[in-house]
Amino acid sequence: MSTLKVGLIGAGGISRVHADAWRALGAQGYVTSLVGAEAIAEEYGFELVSDVDTLIGLVDIVDIVTPSSTHADFAQRAIARGLDVICEKPLAATAEAAATIARAAEEAGVRLFPAHVVRYMGEYAQIKAGIDAGRIGTLAVQRFSRAGSAPQTPWFFSESAGGGVIRDLMIHDIDQAVWFAGPVATVYAVQNPPTVDDRVPAPVTSHVVLTHRNGVISHIHGSWVAPGMPFRTSVEVAGSEGRLRYDSAEDNALRTDAVLPEGDTDYLPPMSPQESPYYAEIADFVAAVREGRDARVSPADGIEAVAVAEAAYASIAGGAPITLPERSAADTEEAAR
Repeated sequence: MSTLKVGLIGAGGISRVHADAWRALGAQGYVTSLVGAEAIAEEYGFELVSDVDTLIGLVDIVDIVTPSSTHADFAQRAIARGLDVICEKPLAATAEAAATIARAAEEAGVRLFPAHVVRYMGEYAQIKAGIDAGRIGTLAVQRFSRAGSAPQTPWFFSESAGGGVIRDLMIHDIDQAVWFAGPVATVYAVQNPPTVDDRVPAPVTSHVVLTHRNGVISHIHGSWVAPGMPFRTSVEVAGSEGRLRYDSAEDNALRTDAVLPEGDTDYLPPMSPQESPYYAEIADFVAAVREGRDARVSPADGIEAVAVAEAAYASIAGGAPITLPERSAADTEEAAR
């Protein structure tokens, strides 16, 4: 089998975990960026390329790790040249734009992978498996929290440039909420302090409430806090017969609280062996391409996460819940075609 050639567009903070994964997979790497590409090339043994179009002509797969406002353009340029694409979240600023990218990939006969890395984190995957197995009965409510130091790069604080705490940070938990509980009917969101003149303040906190079509309620909290604060995530899902929860600040293990069999006193599943979730997501996509199967995250998943985030911003602007159009699974897949 020939060596896979991958082109990394971007050299910001997230680029290194992607580069780590490609190096571990034995790929031949190329990198281009307006800033920082030389350091990535030297550190990972990638070939430095002068511009995006030249890089596209050299590789089999393009990996987009640039600021969010550039994702759609770079994805379309790679797809037009017949390349498979991995794109960091979000696929685009709007669901319509994300669906356009997905349709372009479908028409070109190439693969598009939205990089929603939390689906590859062991604890979250265990919760999904527990819900599907009926371990907590009928799912009723979900609570997600994600908070860490505010980023330093200016574009993160411009919602028109693809930034914002919901679109950048909370979209991870939006995706998890939909993965666990299915399609969303209504979205209500608040943010404090508010964005003024397209500038997101920091520190900043947002809370998004999703009502899923099956009646499940999801509470999603996200904060960019003071510099130096440790990053922390937590999730708890509760059902008619118990709950599953994980908190990164505790013992890094998934805890199950459920109705116990007679004679049992506690149940704590062992923590799954942890590999880099960034490696896991990229390895899954590469294997899916080679094996002709679906990856864990589909273009439709990327579109849905963007649609909910978009509705959250509309809710903040209007001060009221936003109703999402009802779509079947077939409709969601069709949006990607």
